[in-house]
Amino acid sequence: MGNPAKIFKAYDVRGVVPEEFDEATAEAAGAAFVRVTGATEIVTAHDMRASSVPLAAAFARGATAQGADVIEAGLGSTDLLYYASGVLDLPGVMFTASHNPARYNGMKMCTAGARPIGQDTGLRDIRDLVIAGVPGFDGPRGSVRSRDLLQGYADHLNGLVDLGGIRPLKVVVDAGNGMGGHTVPAVLAGLPLTVVPLYFELDGTFPHHEANPIEPENLRDLQKAVLEHGADLGLAFDGDADRCFAVDERGEIVSPSAITALVAERELAKHPGANIVHNLITSLAVPEVIRENGGTPIRTRVGHSFIKKTMADTGAVFGGEHSAHFYFRDFWFADSGMLAALHVLAALGEQDGTLSALLKSYDRYAASGEINSEVADQEAAVARVRAVFAGRDGVSIDELDGTTFTFSGAGSHPGWWFNLRASNTEPLLRLNAEATDATTMAALRDEVLAIVRGG
Repeated sequence: MGNPAKIFKAYDVRGVVPEEFDEATAEAAGAAFVRVTGATEIVTAHDMRASSVPLAAAFARGATAQGADVIEAGLGSTDLLYYASGVLDLPGVMFTASHNPARYNGMKMCTAGARPIGQDTGLRDIRDLVIAGVPGFDGPRGSVRSRDLLQGYADHLNGLVDLGGIRPLKVVVDAGNGMGGHTVPAVLAGLPLTVVPLYFELDGTFPHHEANPIEPENLRDLQKAVLEHGADLGLAFDGDADRCFAVDERGEIVSPSAITALVAERELAKHPGANIVHNLITSLAVPEVIRENGGTPIRTRVGHSFIKKTMADTGAVFGGEHSAHFYFRDFWFADSGMLAALHVLAALGEQDGTLSALLKSYDRYAASGEINSEVADQEAAVARVRAVFAGRDGVSIDELDGTTFTFSGAGSHPGWWFNLRASNTEPLLRLNAEATDATTMAALRDEVLAIVRGG
């Protein structure tokens, strides 16, 4: 067996195949999943990695050995799996390592209605049972059957965002050889769009670039193609197509915070006064736009389990993260990069201006992006930063997630904030900083990094 103690993370399962995650581990996980959740029927989907089919089949063997039936949706994006879990009201498992390199694979698990399974909601119990050994089951074995859900998924998304009346648009889509190459043609078929495809061939070796659009170098081909084709915008999806990034008509990368603000404004037009969730790393422009449109912003920790729980607890209609995860109440509170993309296309196509002009009102601050620093003692590094900033007039500190320092601005001093968060798995501190102008942001970023790295 692989290394279940290592590959079961806070929110999912992920590891190198086969050294850490192999078919024996997947089979045991299938049996443990049934035992822990009490599921009598499960739906699965998988991405395009060569290891995904045998791992999904092994999981099904373990699940059926415990008496559960398995519906195999086959190739799909993670949000297609969430659709399947929601519309069928069944627990679900997606086999993917998302944006990780080709040698990795993993599982994303949910209970019926696409409710996430994390360490505190069953994942730890599944891990412990895999390690201890799953007891045998003396009842009848479950069955396995296939079901094609792609068209239903596409129809459902198109029913949530009306693009029928938009003007014709040209859009370049970079699927990164990931699952967007499978789902984008189905979702965008029949719309007034000219789609220029980049890397739609499903290939889990990612021959052109990593399917991780949060890294700017992985967007360069898209930026170039947008300019070469005179496109109105570009869209890029990660490996399992649950995240979506955008590039405007100038080839400039669009901040996920701007997309969050745009979709929030659209959702508030449909649901006046609604709650909107955003994580603490998104731009200050996001809560400002929410308030300006009559909504209530709710700030939460980073991570899909926190976003989804907060949305469910508050009935929020939408949630957004700086990492380009976008969550919708109408999509079982789950995240869908494709649904966010449809909102962007609709907003652009409903008016005559460019995407850069449309998003200009949301681009209010200068941001550093996420910067990682390798430090041996994360707590000591944060303590050094706290010692420097805590005594400054007008600076407030909170610890909702990591440590956030905020200066609201006074007199001639522009406002700013920054957050330091420790990685759960590596000796890294992650810095995100934002200020009202680029000069202040750069000075703040450099000061904090010097303290963190100075040791």
